[in-house]
Parts: sequence; structure tokens; C-alpha cells
Amino acid sequence: MAEFWSFGEIMLRLKTPGHERFFQSPVFEATFGGGEANVAVALANYGLSSGFVTALPENDIGEAAMGELRRFGVETSKIRRSGDRVGVYFLETGANQRPSKVIYDRAHSSVSECGSGDFDWASIFEEAKWFHITGITPALSQSAADLSLESVKAARAAGLTVSCDFNFRGKLWKYGKTAPEVMQELVKHVDVGIANEEDCQKSLGVSVDVDVESGKLDTAKYEALSDKMLTVFPNMSSIAITLRESASADRNGWSACFRDADGFKLSRRYEITDIIDRVGGGDSFASALIYGLNTYEDRQQSLEFAAAASCLKHSIPGDFNRVDPSEVENLMGGDGSGRVQR
Repeated sequence: MAEFWSFGEIMLRLKTPGHERFFQSPVFEATFGGGEANVAVALANYGLSSGFVTALPENDIGEAAMGELRRFGVETSKIRRSGDRVGVYFLETGANQRPSKVIYDRAHSSVSECGSGDFDWASIFEEAKWFHITGITPALSQSAADLSLESVKAARAAGLTVSCDFNFRGKLWKYGKTAPEVMQELVKHVDVGIANEEDCQKSLGVSVDVDVESGKLDTAKYEALSDKMLTVFPNMSSIAITLRESASADRNGWSACFRDADGFKLSRRYEITDIIDRVGGGDSFASALIYGLNTYEDRQQSLEFAAAASCLKHSIPGDFNRVDPSEVENLMGGDGSGRVQR
């Protein structure tokens, strides 16, 4: 049985070729992805015992999604087979000053129709040590929000460490509740928080004066934001916040900060040019942080691993971060030349 579990929705990802606009040509690249599934796959790539909890229909698309997870070594034995459809998202990759665009088609997906009591959490957590969730699943439906709250309560009761990426997805909150109404209650059962500045503000209603439009970041503001987050939610032992400087769709500055009882830490900053695919960048940070916190005694090193891993993800097409620890550690050590390895 897996030790590291995540819960959410794996989706069919339909992306336009290259940097084409939607239906510029009658072709989509079909793969799978989704925040929580991305974390499960990356943890398996890092050699951890990883499992994914979700619901999928008993049809060919559901089987393909199951097969994709198994291919990476993710345990799928606790996936519920129910409902009629796999959620879908459409992706148009931006370039230069044109941003990327995501369109969701997730209404009435199998996960969105699940609710409290549909999963045997005691059985799932029998040999587990860590549970990961995001702010995406609670945005799908009231029943999915109820189930998400049930899952973190069960994980804490079972003695697991609970991490939550507070991902805010404004296009999904359509069932009558605001994100803070739901997420502020869920976060009471979270140990390790993961976010960017927008997630803190729009998912949880916590903000400081942070200007993300200028392309330049004042790290002192993020130090204040991380302190405020742990003050507002004292049950959290730590918070990690990613810092993205968006000069264009192709060029970003990337770093992160971390705060716990030992104080505030800031990672190395990476200048990422010629971005291949930034979708899944936050998930790659979350999974690498989980790995780092379970591998290194030094929290600064854990943060550096997460920042480096998510930097590398920007070079990889698709949702999944297909890197192993040695590649990440090479970049942590300063080997970012990109020279051919022979």
C-alpha cells in the first residue's frame, strides 16, 4: 500500500499543436494531467511509494487514464469506478506577449459527482504517512467540496501529514460558494501549505500589498505574506510560496520562499527563457517540496530541490514532470548549462 497519497481529478488534456490557436488546425494532442495526479506521478518518479485517489468511469477513456498512472508506478487500487465521464481541459500555449489559455469541460465528471462516504479513507490511509490535496477539487461541486473536507479530516485523524496547494481556479467556482468560504475551513486541517500570492488572496482571503504585474517582485512582501498566512492559520506548521516574474509567456523569473518555526527562507532565483510548457509548474514544485521535506533534514535544501525541479518542468511538454532526483540535484549544484550529456 502506498505511503504518499493524493486526491483529485485526472483529466484528458487536449492541446493545440505547438503554439497554434484553438482549431487553427483540426488536431489536438491528447494526454492526461491534473494538479493532484501530476503530484502523484512526480512522487513516483522520485522513487516514493505513491498512490492516487479519484473516480473514473468504466469506459475506454477511464481505462486509459488508469493505465497512464500505472505506467509511472502510481498505485491505482483505490480509484473508484463510477460516473459517466472523464473531465477535460483544452490548452492553447501562448508565446511572447500572448498568454496561454485553458478552457475546462469538467461539469458532471466522475469526481465532481462523488461525495462524503464514497471512499474508505481508513483503508486508504492504513500504511500512509502523507496526504496531498489542492484547492481545485473543492471548486468542482458542493459534494466534491464536502468530500475534500472529509478527506483531510480523515488524514489528520489517521496521523498523516497533510499538504494542500491552495490553487485558485476562478473558472471553476460556479456552484454558489466562494473559494474562501470553503477553503478557510479545509485549511484548518492542513500542516503544509503551498501557494502563490494569488492563491493566498483569492482562495483564502489573505493578502499583503504584492504587485505581480510589474514583472519584478519585492521579496520582503512575500516574507510578510508568509508570516501572515501562519498567523491567520496557526495549525499550519509551514507555508511555501512560489514567486513567478512573468516578463512574457516565454520568459519568467522563478524562485520560492518557505516559512516555518525556524524562520523565513528564500530559494535561488532561476531565469527561465524559451519556456516549453509551464502548465504543471506549480504541481512540480509541490511534489518536489514533499519529496524534499521527506528526504533532507535541511529545510533550505528541501526548498532548493522544489525550486530546481519546478524550473526543469518548464522545459518538458505535458502536465507531468518527468525528471529524477539526480537531474534536479545537478541543477541545484549549479549545472544549468544544458550541454549534451554523453
